[in-house]
Amino acid sequence: MVKEKEAKIMRSMGRKISFERIRNIGLMAHIDAGKTTTTERILFHTGKIHKWGEIDEGTTIMDWMEQEQKRGITITSAATTCSWRGHEINIIDTPGHVDFTIEVERSLRVLDGVIAVFCSVGGVEPQSETVWRQADRYNVPRIAFVNKIDKVGADVNGVILKMKERLGANAVAIQLPIITKENNFIGIIDIIKMKAIFWTMIENKEEVFEEREIPQEWQKISLETHHNLVEAIAEVDEKLMEKYILDEAAITIEEIKEALRKATIAGLIFPVLCGSSKNNKGIKLLLDAVVDYLPSPIDKPPVNGINPKTGQQEERIASDDEPFSALCFKICADPYVGNLTYIRVYSGFLNAGDAVYNSSTDKNERIGRILQMHANKRTDIDRICAGDIGAVVGLKDVTTGNTLCDKKYPVVLESIHFPEPVISVAIEPKTKQDEEKLGVVLNCLAQEDPSFKRSSNPDTGQTLISGMGELHLEVLIERMKLEFGLEVTVSAPQVAYRETIKGHAEVEGKYIRQSGGRGQYGHVWLNIEPVEPGTGLEFVNKIVGGTIPKEYIPAVKKGIEEAMSNGVLAGYPIVDVKATLFDGSYHEVDSSEIAFKNAAYQAFLAGVKKAHPVLLEPMMRLEILVPQEYMGDIIGDINSRRANILEMELKGTSQIIRGMVPLAEMFGYATSIRSLSQGRASYTMEFAYYAEVPKDIAEKIISKIYGNSK
Repeated sequence: MVKEKEAKIMRSMGRKISFERIRNIGLMAHIDAGKTTTTERILFHTGKIHKWGEIDEGTTIMDWMEQEQKRGITITSAATTCSWRGHEINIIDTPGHVDFTIEVERSLRVLDGVIAVFCSVGGVEPQSETVWRQADRYNVPRIAFVNKIDKVGADVNGVILKMKERLGANAVAIQLPIITKENNFIGIIDIIKMKAIFWTMIENKEEVFEEREIPQEWQKISLETHHNLVEAIAEVDEKLMEKYILDEAAITIEEIKEALRKATIAGLIFPVLCGSSKNNKGIKLLLDAVVDYLPSPIDKPPVNGINPKTGQQEERIASDDEPFSALCFKICADPYVGNLTYIRVYSGFLNAGDAVYNSSTDKNERIGRILQMHANKRTDIDRICAGDIGAVVGLKDVTTGNTLCDKKYPVVLESIHFPEPVISVAIEPKTKQDEEKLGVVLNCLAQEDPSFKRSSNPDTGQTLISGMGELHLEVLIERMKLEFGLEVTVSAPQVAYRETIKGHAEVEGKYIRQSGGRGQYGHVWLNIEPVEPGTGLEFVNKIVGGTIPKEYIPAVKKGIEEAMSNGVLAGYPIVDVKATLFDGSYHEVDSSEIAFKNAAYQAFLAGVKKAHPVLLEPMMRLEILVPQEYMGDIIGDINSRRANILEMELKGTSQIIRGMVPLAEMFGYATSIRSLSQGRASYTMEFAYYAEVPKDIAEKIISKIYGNSK
């Protein structure tokens, strides 16, 4: 009955495939784990492409940007659609480098499931942890694919152990690799079916395998792994637990798969598969797992939003019968069609030419074209339905995180978390003729990339651009030249410091102006105190009895917010402060919003000066892989950079050094580490948190800034 109803809806709405046969998935990993190679093989096996590309050759389909092909890394997320076993799979391939973490963040916001790719030797690496936590934030179900099984030192069990230790993930193997004594990867044991799958040949790049009984020497470990799998599922499935207690052997393959699917979707279990993407082994089994264990749009809870008219929470169910709602998760400039806006439709449907309402900006828009994307190629389609991911052309006033909906049924969906930039450089065009062009280009880049910010230095008049790391800014500057024909001169990198307070202060702010006629009067009392790192501004209104009319309270908050943009020590933004408005007064004639905003502005800055202000600097999570013979030199160098070494781990003949280090000390480190290790050491670095700058260093920073401004 349900299927008949669904088929009827599909016919009436023009839907090509049922909801339960849609998978919206992404691939995420640490850099060099083989994520893009895995995507290429998936596209090959699903018939989307007939010849896969290679990263080393710069021929991959998904890494289509010139910078991606030149550097051999993914810089921007790319979307495509393919089919497997009658299912439509929308795929987003995300970057593995920490500087482009916004691409992962906005992709995870709209995905229903993820393939987390791990290197069989590297295991859980720093960016693996970062993207895993991002997926946790959005409750995205995951399956893990341990890649590069044919690499020397491969260790599936070691990866699973690290997933449990570092990620807190209930990782459970559903496959084991069959590796010969000569270190040849010849097959996989399917732990659910308890069958061995051997590759007999790789013909014309086509994966060919046959199913056999498990060899005797693999029987014991296979039975143990099967028992661990069933036990893990039984612990989170009451129905299966009853059967498990009575007779484990009576549990069928279908029951295991059904229970595993439920547990995976609920985020209680993370199935672990293995293979070698480069050598095209295990990809078809990975695709089967996507279909079998990752959710469809109707397996996920309804999406919640706020009705902007009533302020009440509303939900949208994945159905074409529901009012239209979609989230804009990416914007990019296309030289042929203009701005492309990538959207995930959560409910209802959208036709080309339809009018839509941007509830985030309270603006009406009209859709020109609807496109299905394949990396940088596109196909026009007439309609996009609930559960689908696609791109639209024609939106004029839209930014990443905006909600599109039916104006009769407005809703604002949860937006996207944007990381704060940690590094800045000053730029200026090489010719005066390009000065006006610079502003246009920067606006275009900022619209595409919410983790990229532009500002002006009020003292020097320089244009500052800020991003997530040296590579991030380097790529953006390259794009200015390649895509927009704009060459700029770049200054040395600058750290994005912050300011905060360590003490308390009670301050009064008065703004009184009298110049004939109506004057200005605003009077506030504020209590200023520190709050937990990452809080930002916590504004509390404790006005009682109407000492300040409620219509002026928003102006007080706005004045505080404006004051926070320029700190009292060195002009850096102020963060993590609680401001409590507890008293004040007003004048029936002269009081105004501007007067209270100015009073609050003055009071807040005066309070910060009294409350022991301190300078904060970005601290980076550092991981170095270094051969043991260079350990002493490397440790001595990072200690000189104010690093705090947290742990060291032996990995074969190399050591992994983990610690925290100030970003200010790490500029140019790539050159230093190559020199100290004869090019044999490598490192990764990502933003962790802001920490107080030591007093002597803070004084030098402040002195340098005031010296430059004189």
